[in-house]
Amino acid sequence: MSAREKLQAAAAERILVFDGAFGTQIQNRKLTEEDYAGDLGLKADQKGNNDILALSRPDVIADITRAYLEAGSDVVSTNTFSANSISQADYAAEDKVRDINVASGRLARELADEYEGKDGRPRFVAGAIGPTNKTLSLSPDVEDPGFREIDFDTLVDVYHEQAAALVEGGVDFILIETIFDTLNAKAGVFAVKQLEAELGRDVPVMLSMTLTDLSGRNLSGHTVEAFWYAVRHANPVTIGLNCSFGAEQLRPHVQLLSDIADTLVLAYPNAGLPNDLGEYDEEPETTASLVRRWAENGRVNILGGCCGSTPDHIAAIAKAVDGLTPRSLPQRDTKMRLAGLEPFTIAA
Repeated sequence: MSAREKLQAAAAERILVFDGAFGTQIQNRKLTEEDYAGDLGLKADQKGNNDILALSRPDVIADITRAYLEAGSDVVSTNTFSANSISQADYAAEDKVRDINVASGRLARELADEYEGKDGRPRFVAGAIGPTNKTLSLSPDVEDPGFREIDFDTLVDVYHEQAAALVEGGVDFILIETIFDTLNAKAGVFAVKQLEAELGRDVPVMLSMTLTDLSGRNLSGHTVEAFWYAVRHANPVTIGLNCSFGAEQLRPHVQLLSDIADTLVLAYPNAGLPNDLGEYDEEPETTASLVRRWAENGRVNILGGCCGSTPDHIAAIAKAVDGLTPRSLPQRDTKMRLAGLEPFTIAA
């Protein structure tokens, strides 16, 4: 079976478990500038460039990935959220983009295969692609609403470079995540479709939107429903929500998406809301009890954690959903559904 078919088959049997945050786990290790920079010879200060650790300290990324697999993750992501030429320009590391993504993909692939070999349970690797720090839909200059720092074709090239390297590294899926601008996501989808044509095979995408406020819109103004109609042509293997809020605040939006999406739903909320110090202190059992309700109500197929989540959170989630019936996919309808900022349906 293909990776898409294997994931769908596994998700038909039980609720699958995604991994948790990398950033907080890396921060907890109190790494120095020397740890980040290694012997790569880069001119800029690398401290804070978490993605570069795949080259300078792969043992750190391997330890974190292994911890999530030990916690029960069926799907692990690569530590490549900012491993694109736009984001890496902040560290003068644009020429390391391919190396970072290939190395991260191989590291996650080897560990996923190692754990699958132990018990025969399929493990999957999602190549993570973040939104970059640019937006195609909005101007960064309030005096010039038509101005853009980047154009669609350039962003397609940026995404294509990263996606191609991740696939070379052995990932099963391309996860376009934390989508705050729907047009950015469409550039990512277009890049993956180009890659599919070049490779002559399916490269499944996973799409995950992030909301900017409790009204349920992303930064480019799309509602959850409008976002789904804007991207469903990509035939994503999963659609979902991540980051944004904790599970309590994300619940109604997951419910809405679950009702309309005719593919697997992946949700990985933050570990609650940040406290006054910007830290996440929701206990693993609390997060697990909240997302268990989603599972009990047939709303999700894959669950994990985003900001502030730890291997303990993932282990608690895995335990909480063990034995629960996975969500059944709604039947695909034949109505024409379009989207601006709001959804629009034309009756069949």
